[in-house]
Amino acid sequence: MAAVTRYSGKVVVVTGGSRGIGAAIVRAFVDSGAQVVFCDKDEAGGRALEQELSGTVFIPGDVTQEGDLQALISETLSRFGHLDCVVNNAGYRLILCFPLDPPPQLPEETSAESFRRLLEVNLLGTYTLIKLALPHLRKSRGNVINISSLVGSVGQSQALTYVATKGAVTAMTKALALDESQYGVRVNCISPGNIWTPLWRELAASTSDPRATILEGTLAQPLGRMGQPVEVAAAAVFLASEATFCTGLELLVTGGAELGYGRKANRSSLVEVPILLP
Repeated sequence: MAAVTRYSGKVVVVTGGSRGIGAAIVRAFVDSGAQVVFCDKDEAGGRALEQELSGTVFIPGDVTQEGDLQALISETLSRFGHLDCVVNNAGYRLILCFPLDPPPQLPEETSAESFRRLLEVNLLGTYTLIKLALPHLRKSRGNVINISSLVGSVGQSQALTYVATKGAVTAMTKALALDESQYGVRVNCISPGNIWTPLWRELAASTSDPRATILEGTLAQPLGRMGQPVEVAAAAVFLASEATFCTGLELLVTGGAELGYGRKANRSSLVEVPILLP
């Protein structure tokens, strides 16, 4: 019973909630007793989830359009009268150890225009929704949860622009936590590693050897498996409902992928350095 009511009576907004991690977050908050309003560009998927889960409201929307986000907040307040939590999940995602989407790029192969598009989704969409939601979160002493990425902290080869946007989300989380602490609003982020989502499945299927691709993704974690969307969702509910003394936190949900030494260079990049023996 406690698990069902741990966030009872609260109102949560989730972006990118139609499938994968976003859908798992919507389910987890409903299971914990919250009313959830979620948006997504995938209207068919959003309507299907809304029909499946009582306690949810789906509003089609694109996080790069400020008008859509204004409508999301307005509709939430119209229906429920208050707002307790915002989860910024919508984003252009990149597989951690097998970067196929977008394709691997050297810095000189990137363009300012493609970088701008990525910024619009991953960073400015998050910023805009936070800006619109803050007056209402201050009234409820609510909280913000941003979905970032492990690569925002540790980097990733041939993914300069994506890593830059996710690093910015993590940095923005910490800065906003300082600003909003005076109002009792907590701001945290979750940085997932390899999570087995529909996107991971689709990208693996598009490779010449899907089994090898999945194995590579699996072996990146000391725990010997990929994470599940429900595990990221559980972290989100924890941050919203129980982590009441946490703000500015980056919670890594990675299976330990960032731990330990690993091979970082190939033979062609080795530098001859004399080894001095005692």
